[in-house]
Amino acid sequence: MGEGRAFDELWGSSRGRARPGFEPLAHWLRETPRAELERRQQAAEAAFRSLGITFSVYGEEEAAERIIPFDIVPRIFSAAEWSRLSAGLEQRVRAINAFIDDIYGARKILTAGVVPADIVLANPQFCIPCAGARPPHGVYAHICGIDLIRTGPDEFYVLEDNARTPSGVSYMIENRDAMLRLCPELFDIFPVRPVDSYPELLRQTLYSVAPEGASREPRCVLLTPGHHNSAFYEHSFLADNMGIELVEGTDLVVDDDQVWMKTIDGPVRVDVIYRRIDDAFLDPLVFRRDSLLGVPGLMAAYLAGNVTLVNAPGTGIADDKAIYSYMPEIVRYYTGEEAKLPNVETWRCRDPEALRYTLDNLDKLVVKLVDGSGGYGMLVGPTASRREIEAFRAQLKAQPERYIAQPTLALSTVPTLGSEELAPRHVDFRPFVLSGGNGVLTVPGGLTRVALRKGSLVVNSSQGGGTKDSFVLSGGDDPAVES
Repeated sequence: MGEGRAFDELWGSSRGRARPGFEPLAHWLRETPRAELERRQQAAEAAFRSLGITFSVYGEEEAAERIIPFDIVPRIFSAAEWSRLSAGLEQRVRAINAFIDDIYGARKILTAGVVPADIVLANPQFCIPCAGARPPHGVYAHICGIDLIRTGPDEFYVLEDNARTPSGVSYMIENRDAMLRLCPELFDIFPVRPVDSYPELLRQTLYSVAPEGASREPRCVLLTPGHHNSAFYEHSFLADNMGIELVEGTDLVVDDDQVWMKTIDGPVRVDVIYRRIDDAFLDPLVFRRDSLLGVPGLMAAYLAGNVTLVNAPGTGIADDKAIYSYMPEIVRYYTGEEAKLPNVETWRCRDPEALRYTLDNLDKLVVKLVDGSGGYGMLVGPTASRREIEAFRAQLKAQPERYIAQPTLALSTVPTLGSEELAPRHVDFRPFVLSGGNGVLTVPGGLTRVALRKGSLVVNSSQGGGTKDSFVLSGGDDPAVES
């Protein structure tokens, strides 16, 4: 794909003048000296460094702790765009929760043949111990991060669903804090909706799904693998801002199917655990026996209905990219509606015809592991070398069921402060959707990830990507959707 063909969210398709309603941002970029933009950006990154806002790059001995690069030029969504996006996101998350509830219960969708039973029941992410268990309100995926891409003025697609332990919301909030300090004039120019209420909304969501028998103000904790985890900053940030305890597995104990937190004043009962560790490490009595991160007996307490786990065990099935390929059918089955946010066209390599097509077009496609994440285990055909393509071809032939393929789309661009000049760079977007006893809510913002390398489509921080603040505008005077 070429950058010249990509839709630019400030300039539209022409690059000649700003899209209607976006002229104030173009004027700000023209009138603010380059040196001043760079100074503000460096100040933001210095603040992130001092706060310890880093992520870990596994497998590297040097410079393993990094700051995600921050770009000072914001991305803007109009109120009309956001209204359509949030409606589509909430529809999709309702369907995801209905799907998970069904496959661990009656499995009607499998009986109906809408989704093949084998890609669910034989999936490594299908949590057999959870079959027949139902969390409060039937909500499994309380926090979802839905990755979106844009290809035109009104063309948005879901790239993937993150329903296990989606991360990145702390960057959304910290990016906004940086912009408020360093570019306050932009908030006079644009009616930007705030995102700082997210921790309170998350706390209310946790309270709303407390088990029966919990006190009026349930005891909630955030369970972290510890400070060596790549997202530990986010864990501590969210616990602190929600006013709940940050705990590790050794801080909790299960007695008579009840979870207790150890304190200097004695054990305190725990009602809700916002867990940021994977299913495999939750309970060594049920999952990995060598896990030192979880709590022995935790699953017994969960299955007895004495503690709520957020997100629920087994939600990882909705992250699987083979399941993703069936999401339009899943949405239709559970809501009776067509999906408001379409999928990217996807070929399931487990199907012989799809495999043949993929093998014949490896240099044009993006091929991904169905259970992959973080930008690893994937092939971006147009930018891969011949040797990389042939090596990937062998893997694909050996285990085709582990892969899906998608076209290389012309992701939209946003002006970005590069090393030489302000230039368009490709972006994606991860908004966060909360589901609880009070319904479904999309936070008016999200994490915009930007591919800082010219021409790159890989936005993951572990692969050299950065982040931007995402402005969602309120009112009727915001930019128009059409370019």
